[in-house]
Amino acid sequence: MVEKRPKGTPLITVCNHYSCIDDPGLWGVLKWRHLWSATTMRWSPAAHDIAFTRRIYSWFFSSGKCVPIIRGGGVYQHAMDFLLERLGEGHWVHIFPEGKVNMTLETMRLKWGVGRLVYDSLVSPIVLPFYHIGMDRILPNHPPYIPRLGKWVTVVVGEPLDFRAEVQEMRKRNEDPATARRRITDRIQEELGHLRERAEELHGKLMAERGEAWKPMVHARNEGQVGR
Repeated sequence: MVEKRPKGTPLITVCNHYSCIDDPGLWGVLKWRHLWSATTMRWSPAAHDIAFTRRIYSWFFSSGKCVPIIRGGGVYQHAMDFLLERLGEGHWVHIFPEGKVNMTLETMRLKWGVGRLVYDSLVSPIVLPFYHIGMDRILPNHPPYIPRLGKWVTVVVGEPLDFRAEVQEMRKRNEDPATARRRITDRIQEELGHLRERAEELHGKLMAERGEAWKPMVHARNEGQVGR
């Protein structure tokens, strides 16, 4: 999908966020030409109060095509407008719709920003969901924050989601934008839930084969709910 999609068609990838090393760690599955290309590499929002607190940090993350986003700033902030412009140009945008690193690994309600990116994009994007397990064992969310080698990661990629017909229908009946964003986010949340089940099953089998202890988290009460 990074390079083999219709010319001018934007791509939005979405996944869970379990560790600070998810991005760029997960992009290890890509070819080098994707990682080092300013054209094909993803754009992604990053918390302004973490990734952009110093000049050197700002330079580093901006060079990596990260966009400073204000958590709690709403779906109409400048960073979202910027990402929509990139989608309109046919670029790839990756977003962690949970809005932060999921420290407990429980199912979290998704933020509506991803719904706005899909609904307001001038060109209908391909939405590709995937789910991963094990990144938090490579870089745990507690001190010492040192990457650990020899850990296994399971990644399950879902089928591309096409929202064209759904968006056209919502616009035709003048759907309230907030409702439209919620409907789109609901569908993405549901798909990520299915992918989580598959990923947990596969990861459990892998760990059992290796004789390592592992069990999936109990899904939290927020499953299926979405938020602004």
